[in-house]
Amino acid sequence: MPDTKTSISVRLTGTDVNIFCVFAKVRVALRQNGRSDLIKEFTDYITSSSSYEKALCRVMENVIVK
Repeated sequence: MPDTKTSISVRLTGTDVNIFCVFAKVRVALRQNGRSDLIKEFTDYITSSSSYEKALCRVMENVIVK
């Protein structure tokens, strides 16, 4: 199992590759799985990331991407 802050899985297959679409799916998953405590930190990092790759790395630190 990958090293993530949660064991929440998010399926991104078929999701628009726009980082804000990915971001929205992860936020919903965090909220629905009782991890709202991570949303502010996650939001702050994603919105201030200097690149798409850095933002995606943060997504993968928080959830298991499928």
